[in-house]
Amino acid sequence: MAQWQHMSQLIQCLSDEIVNNLYPPNAFPIEVRHFIAEWIESQRWDDFVLEKVEQESQARALLDQIISMLQSIAQQNANVVVKMKLMQISRSMTGFQQHPLQFVVLVRDILRKERALLNTSTQLPSPPAYQQYEGGEPSFPNMQDVDHLVLKVLEVQNIRQKMHQLQEELNWERQNYEGLQGPIQQNGLDAKKSEIQKHIQQLEYNMNAMATKRFQLLQECVDCLDRCQVRLLSRLKAWRWEQCKAAIGHPFDENLNPLQTWCEQLLGVNGNLRQELMLVVEQLPELQERLRQLQQVLIQSSLVVDKQPPQVIKTQSKFSTTVRYLLGEKVAPGKPVVMKAQIINELQARNLGSVPGDNVGELINNTAILEHNTASKSTCATFRNMSIKKIKRADRKGSESVTEEKFALLFSTEITITGCDTPYRIQMISLPVVVIVHGSQDNNALATIIWDCAFSEPDRVPFVVPERVPWRMMYSTLNSKFTSEVQTKHNLDHYNQHFLAQKIFDKPDFADDFSNMMVSWAQFNKEVLPGRPFTFWQWFEGVMDLSKKHLKTYWSEGLIFGFIGKQHLHLILKDRLNGTFLLRFSDSEIGGITIAYVSATDHGAQKIQNIQPFTKRDLEILSLGDRIRDINHITLLYPELPKHEVFKKFYSEPQASPNGGYIPVSLHTKVGIEARSSMPPPHMADNFPVHQFQQAFSPQDSITQDMMETAANSDVEFSSNPPVVFPEDLPPGNTVDMDLESILQTLNE
Repeated sequence: MAQWQHMSQLIQCLSDEIVNNLYPPNAFPIEVRHFIAEWIESQRWDDFVLEKVEQESQARALLDQIISMLQSIAQQNANVVVKMKLMQISRSMTGFQQHPLQFVVLVRDILRKERALLNTSTQLPSPPAYQQYEGGEPSFPNMQDVDHLVLKVLEVQNIRQKMHQLQEELNWERQNYEGLQGPIQQNGLDAKKSEIQKHIQQLEYNMNAMATKRFQLLQECVDCLDRCQVRLLSRLKAWRWEQCKAAIGHPFDENLNPLQTWCEQLLGVNGNLRQELMLVVEQLPELQERLRQLQQVLIQSSLVVDKQPPQVIKTQSKFSTTVRYLLGEKVAPGKPVVMKAQIINELQARNLGSVPGDNVGELINNTAILEHNTASKSTCATFRNMSIKKIKRADRKGSESVTEEKFALLFSTEITITGCDTPYRIQMISLPVVVIVHGSQDNNALATIIWDCAFSEPDRVPFVVPERVPWRMMYSTLNSKFTSEVQTKHNLDHYNQHFLAQKIFDKPDFADDFSNMMVSWAQFNKEVLPGRPFTFWQWFEGVMDLSKKHLKTYWSEGLIFGFIGKQHLHLILKDRLNGTFLLRFSDSEIGGITIAYVSATDHGAQKIQNIQPFTKRDLEILSLGDRIRDINHITLLYPELPKHEVFKKFYSEPQASPNGGYIPVSLHTKVGIEARSSMPPPHMADNFPVHQFQQAFSPQDSITQDMMETAANSDVEFSSNPPVVFPEDLPPGNTVDMDLESILQTLNE
């Protein structure tokens, strides 16, 4: 936000024309720049280029976040004019949703122009500390609000001190005047009395004027404190919202120190103002009550779940979570503050005004001490070895499964703040969690969390989510989650987007835009895909897991085409040279990647073939790069990149000869006719069944029994330089090469 702090000063020296050109009212009004300045400056706008269509989903995600934040700020704003203005801006900005790249490039250019203006400015002006703009809101960033408020409070304190000095002078003059009163009058005393009386009247006038000024300043201070606190609470809510969105891959700055400083400043200002009100002769109960309420809200709103618990929790498993109190340095010393955690269901989360009644679950190690760390200046309660022993589930509605039921952890304690007479009960709930009892439920539970974090509203009733969302929101979520999990900057492109839409909507022939079509929770992870035994999310998560563990570099360098349908595949590969291939994720099984390539038919025509998908287990045995190296049928990566140039760095180095006189063994991939042409004569296969072949290896050999069993179910061959034999009853494409003489010798031994 440092750039905006300087820019907000420079703007006041610029003409209206320049300001309107810099912040187009119909595209990116200055109000947007002001209210979310900190968030805007934390994003990477310079990465966006209008021509890079693959960035569209990322751009749309940023646009959606801005609209959501503006709506949230509007709802929290007490000023009706500002609220209506921000709502109007958020509605107008939805017009960019069809062209999000234009919007983010616009923001990029605005920030660049700001930097250019600041660089060419030789001297920043010093505008008034507080200035109103339409709607009555202060036209400076949030922390400047607090600085201005502190100055106002100092002004109140100075007036009080001056009034005290005036009162002392007034008392002295009154005493002098009374001393001149009496039956005996002396020459010249009348003039003296008149002079003192005029001075007394002037002092009384000054006292009344200062009292009026002090009252006005006190009102202004309380109003300003109210506005600052509304913005602070809005920023805290935005922080929690960003923390929630981080679960689907959105960027998140978890630093709470600026917000803690803000909380502490506002509490200090509140205390100073309450002291000033106590020193006012005439009581001001309305201002005192407002300060009391503001203090209570601030104290009760400063509890934050710093480190969220896992959002999918398996019973009887340990997990940790950390709660931070932003006013920790203001906690009264003495008795330790014990934070308690309990698990609550959806109904209890909706009624947090009262202490939850029935326990819906039993938590182990559910208490922690709120401790202050002087080094980090943070006050936290860390639950290190918490566990859910058992859970009580609600009656399920319809076809709802246990992995769709959401709970939360409720953290609560009673706290006393220095300078406050009574203790306060503070509490905060975690993000929704799904409780499972077996690892097989993890995938479906994660789907519930993804849907909740992606599509819930900021101020929803816990834990309500829409049943349907536009495809553009669904795709943005899939892209964010994929790039975050795989830890790559290479986004899904529009080809991937279209295929994913075709798959989830079961419309393989639909060529139009899917953006505004509504996708349901059932289509996402309740109904299995047509002709498949799995849901869309189960399939997508399998691809994500495979890419994360084995394909990250390939994907990041753009070597994997990824999500593409067979119709589109045939369209782009037709008329390509024989041997042209591309890598695509399997459409028919979870967590597989296959190679589609162009080959010649027996009659000289062309056909497109798909090699049996490689799964996570396959790639653990032999990497994708080595498999591509071994397959002679493929030579050019689409469109026409020689495979040995592109994939050479992924090839493994030849292994050195093992010790102990063993024959070196290597693994190779063979496909189709390559494998069948290497099959042994029938009489040899009959004399050497597969199980005997596997038993020929002892555990001490270079290849283990597990590897042999794996090879029998995959497309891997074991080979050495001497002649080789193959059991005939191995399936086509699955071959095992070994030196027959060595095997027979081993059997004889």
